[in-house]
Amino acid sequence: MAPILAQAFLDQYGGAITAGVTLIAAIVGVAFTNRWIARHRTQIAAAVSGGQFSQATDTRLRFTQRAIDAAIVIIALAIALSQFAALDKIGSAVLASSAIAAAVVGFAARQTLANAIAGLFLAVTQPLRIGDLVTFEGETGTVEDIRLTSTWLRNGANARIIVPNERLAGGVLRNDSIVETVVEVEASLWLPVAIDAIDAVDRLRGTLDGVRVRVAETTSEGTRLLLIDTPAPAGDRLGRESQLREDALRALKS
Repeated sequence: MAPILAQAFLDQYGGAITAGVTLIAAIVGVAFTNRWIARHRTQIAAAVSGGQFSQATDTRLRFTQRAIDAAIVIIALAIALSQFAALDKIGSAVLASSAIAAAVVGFAARQTLANAIAGLFLAVTQPLRIGDLVTFEGETGTVEDIRLTSTWLRNGANARIIVPNERLAGGVLRNDSIVETVVEVEASLWLPVAIDAIDAVDRLRGTLDGVRVRVAETTSEGTRLLLIDTPAPAGDRLGRESQLREDALRALKS
């Protein structure tokens, strides 16, 4: 009697149990993959780029990690779907035909797919890399992560700016550190008409050591001075520019 009941139970709930086990295995697989990559980053860098864990290597490794995670989840979902009789054809089609899978996913999430393809483009061509200082649509920040569908920037206030990859790939991007590891430190200082701009320039030149002071612009509302300090690492630029403005204001008030 017991074997009959067990068989009946498996006939009724076996598909659901298999689907659940498959999803749990996918979660464990993603966690294991991420942990393994985190522990072997140095060895992977040695195999890929001769031992130097550069910004380019870090960017490609992070994107590859995200792609592997997504592939594991998609395959697990396809297997889980195939365990249900009503969805068996859908699951089998997803596993058997990448063209059908692309059509189904593309129709359901066209924007997400476009962002993922743009993310692949960014990972391969690398107009920006992890750690680069970039400006996009008026927002300046350090590239913190390049994910499958979006890129994360960290600005001077330590806030995160999340940019969809499709928008980033099709827009005009300024990268201050893609060629050199250091960038210019520049800050603008506006002076009202009531303040003598020439006197302010002389005072700043005599007070701020190593800082070049130039008259960048004059308008009916005042004068804009450009302060240029010694180059700094890309990650320090925002803080150095803020400190440069403070030093200039302090020098004019003294």
